[in-house]
Amino acid sequence: MLYSDIPAAQLQKIKTLGQLKAAGYEPQTVKEELRANLIKKLSSGEEVFPGIYGYEETVIPDLQRAILSRHHINLLGLRGQAKTRIARLLIQLLDELVPVVAGSELNDDPLQPLSRFAKDQIAQHGDDTPIAWLPREERYTEKLATPDVSVADLIGDADPIKAATLKLPYSDERVIHFGLIPRAHRGIFVINELPDLQARIQVSLFNILQEGDIQIRGFKIRLPLDIQFVFTANPEDYTNRGSIVTPLKDRIDSQIITHYPKSIEIGKRITKQEARIVSAQQERVKGHELIHDLVEQIAFEARESEYVDAKSGVSARLTISAYESVVSAAERRVLVNAEAQSHVRVADFLAAVPAVTGKVELVYEGEQEGAGGVAYRLMGKAIRTQFLNYFPDPDKFKKQKDKNPYKKISDWFSDGHTLDLLNDASDAEYKRALNQVPDLSEVVKHFQPKLKDEAEHLFFMEFCLHGLAEYSLISRNRLSAGLQFKDLLSSMFSGGGFSLEDDEDEDDLRGGF
Repeated sequence: MLYSDIPAAQLQKIKTLGQLKAAGYEPQTVKEELRANLIKKLSSGEEVFPGIYGYEETVIPDLQRAILSRHHINLLGLRGQAKTRIARLLIQLLDELVPVVAGSELNDDPLQPLSRFAKDQIAQHGDDTPIAWLPREERYTEKLATPDVSVADLIGDADPIKAATLKLPYSDERVIHFGLIPRAHRGIFVINELPDLQARIQVSLFNILQEGDIQIRGFKIRLPLDIQFVFTANPEDYTNRGSIVTPLKDRIDSQIITHYPKSIEIGKRITKQEARIVSAQQERVKGHELIHDLVEQIAFEARESEYVDAKSGVSARLTISAYESVVSAAERRVLVNAEAQSHVRVADFLAAVPAVTGKVELVYEGEQEGAGGVAYRLMGKAIRTQFLNYFPDPDKFKKQKDKNPYKKISDWFSDGHTLDLLNDASDAEYKRALNQVPDLSEVVKHFQPKLKDEAEHLFFMEFCLHGLAEYSLISRNRLSAGLQFKDLLSSMFSGGGFSLEDDEDEDDLRGGF
C-alpha cells in the first residue's frame, strides 16, 4: 500500500521515525501538497471552494491557477468580498494529517528537521524518535496586520527568560523564541490587511518569501521555512494608512482581484447563507422573495450612490445585517402583539436603517445629508427599482390619466384621506388599514394574480403604496411610531416630511424622507 493510500486512523498508529520510514513516507512541500490535493478535487469534479458564490468564472479559476503554479497569493479587493473566507477554505486542500517530531515548536518534518530540538532528538533516538500527527486545522495561522505588529511577533526574538531557565548564553540559538511565521512551518500563513503592516515589518518578510532564511538579533540562522503565504489587502488608492512596499509586492507571485456580486441573485445566495436566522425566527416570520430582492438592491444602489465613497466599497455584510434586522423587526412585532406568526412588511424593511448606516462610508455630500438620511434614500431607491418588476411604470401614465391603473388610489389621497401604518400594528389592524384604500387590492390582484395567500396579497398592497410614493403619486412621511401616506401636495403645504424652504430634489418629494 502506498503511503498516500493509508487512512488517517491507521497513520495515527505510527509512533516512531522507524515506523514512518517503513510506511513509505516521503517529505512534500506544503505547496506541492496543496497542488496535489487540488488536482484530485478537480479531476473528480468535487467542489473546491464550497459556499463561495459569484467567483466561479473569475476569482476561483485564478486561485486554482495560482495553487497549481505553487505561488504565494495576494487577494486584493474592497471590504466584504470573502477574501479571508477564501483563505480559510485553503485548509481543505491540506492533507488530513502530517507527521512531526513530537514536541517540536516548528512542526519539524521527521525526515527534514529544521529546529535544533528536532535535530537533537533524531541524533539521540534515531529510528525510535517519537512521532506526533498534526491535523490540517492546526496548520493554519492568521494574523491581522496592525501598526503595532513587530518583527518579534512575526519572526521571533531572543528570550532572556529562556536563557536564564536553560542556563544558556545569548550566543546559543536555543534562547530564541520563534514568532508566528516560523511556527507556521509546513502550513498556511495568512496576513490580513497587509498595507497596515509598517514598511520596516514588511521588509522583514523579504528573505522568508524568497531566500528562506531569517535573522533574529544577529543570529545567523538559515531556516528554509515551508509556508504557503496568503495576503489580503484593500486597493492602495483606498488605504491611506499605508501600502505594500514594492519589493514585497514583487515577491508575491499572484495578485488576484476580488469583486462584489454582479447580480441580485448571487447576492441573495450569499445573504441567505450567511444571515443568522434561528429556527424560532423562521417559525414566527414568513416573507416573500421580494424582501430578499429589496435588501440586495440596497447594496447595488449604495455602490452607485453619489453619497457613498466608492473607493471604500459596500460590504456584503450590509445586506446580511439588513436582512437579519428585517426579520427581527417582524419578530418583535409578533412578540409585542402576542401572535403566533406574521409576515414581513415593507415597513420592516425600512426599519433596518441602523444596519445600513454603519456599513457605508459617506463622501462630503453624504455627511451633509446624514447617515440616516442616506440610508433612507438608498432604501427608497431600492423600492423604486424593484417596483417595476411587479407593477407598471407610473411615469408612463402621467399623461394618460384615463388609462392610469393607479388613478383611484391617488384620487383617494387627493380627497384628503390619510393612511397610517404603525410599526407595531397587529395583522388585523394592518389588514384593516390597507383595505381602506379603494382599488388598491384590485390593482394587486390584476398585476400579481399568482400570490399564494392573503398575507402576500397584503404585503404587495403595502409595497404598491411605497412604490407610488417613490414615483411621486402620493407622499410618505415618517411618524414616530410608523409611516403615514397622504396626498403629495397637501404634504408639501403642511410641511410633512420636509420644509418648503429646503432645496430638496425630486427623490425627497417621492419618499418624504
